[in-house]
This record gives sequence, C-alpha cells and structure tokens, in this order.
Amino acid sequence: MGRHGTIAGRKEKQDAKRAAIFTKFARAITVAAKNGGDPEYNIALKHAIDKAKAMNMPNDNIKRAIKKGTGELAGENYETGSFEGYGPGGVAVIVDVLTDNKNRTTAAVKHSFDKFGGNLGTPGCVSYMFSRKGVIVIEKTDEISEDKIMEDALEAGMEDMIVYDDSFEILTAPEDFNDVSESLKSLGYEFIEADVDYLPSMDSEPKDEEDIKNLKKMIDMLEDNDDVQKVYHNSIVDLSM
Repeated sequence: MGRHGTIAGRKEKQDAKRAAIFTKFARAITVAAKNGGDPEYNIALKHAIDKAKAMNMPNDNIKRAIKKGTGELAGENYETGSFEGYGPGGVAVIVDVLTDNKNRTTAAVKHSFDKFGGNLGTPGCVSYMFSRKGVIVIEKTDEISEDKIMEDALEAGMEDMIVYDDSFEILTAPEDFNDVSESLKSLGYEFIEADVDYLPSMDSEPKDEEDIKNLKKMIDMLEDNDDVQKVYHNSIVDLSM
C-alpha cells in the first residue's frame, strides 16, 4: 500500500469486501496454525486471529480455520509467494499471495496486470523501492493525546510515528512489531490496522487520470482474488476512494 487512505475510505472498502476478506483471513489462520493451534504459544496465529476478529469474523470460522491448520479437519495446502511489477503510470506494485495452486494464481495475477496496462516483472524488480516495517494505525480521537501516544509508543519500542488528519501511524522494525503492538493493546489502544507491511521508500505520482483509473481497477481486481493476501504500491495518490 502507499498512503493508507482516509479511515472512512478504508472502512468503506473493507465493508464492501468483507466476505472476500474473511476468506483471506481464514487462509492466513490455517497456515499459521500449522505451527501450533494455541495462539498463546504461536505469535503468528495470535496475530492472524486478532486481525480476523478486528473485522468481526465469526468465531466458528476462526475455529474451523485453526482445525484445518492443525489437521483436525481436512484442508488445502497453501504456500506463500509474491509477485512484483509496474502498474499504469509506472507505479511499483508488490502482490503477496497464499495459494494452493501456484499456476492458477500466476495466471490470474498476470491477467490483472495485462488487462489494465501494467507489466508483471521479475522478482526484485520493484522490491528495492520498499522497506519492511511494522505498521500500527490508530484512529485519531479527542480522547487520545498526540503527546501521550507518542510517549507510550516510544516506550514500547517504536521507530517513528506519522500523524495524519484522522490517524496516528506507528512504525516499528519488523522484529519489534509484536512487542510494540502488545504493549499498546495492554494500554487500551484500539487498532484500525496492524501488520508487517512493505512501505515505499520511493514514491510515484501518476498524473494521467486514465492511468489512475486503471491503477484503481487493477488493484481492485487483484484484491478481489481469494489467492491474494495483500497488494502494496508506491502511489502517493489516494486510491481508496
């Protein structure tokens, strides 16, 4: 993702794609549960469950996904992967996937790029433009003091905080993400988003309206694919609206 977009725009997009998001979360939980079905002893599973619960995913769905991962229920074997390329207007794009059929996923991702004027590239062709960071997004409210959240996040081990009109974006080193997020949760902060993401270190600003429209369509098509877990880009144009 480039700029996360407004809180309202992001929530609206999530609501519209809730069913598809549940499918993605279920896969992530199943894969994480392969290393143990108890979230108290499996940080990756706890993190996946927390994200699912934040989107109000039913507990039955979560339990079923865990059982598939532990082998108590039959399930597919998923493997992780990623694709890199350029979208319309030269915007760098990374696509993270979780799939049980790599050939199907590769064909679908390539089709999404081709259909809207993008170019699917080789591994490493754009990832040098991004850095891996823990990202915690907290909605700005009257109850949250900027000085207080800055102090709490620094004590927890954050690297930086970016203040937007409607949110605080807390950045961490990937290895510190779990400690920082658990510390802030224990203090009562509620997260809009929390994950280890690719953040752009080089920005792109498409100017052509047609390119921007096609870029939005391409990212929407990718995100609608059940095999796609997340799409990252370096456009500074807000594509969430």
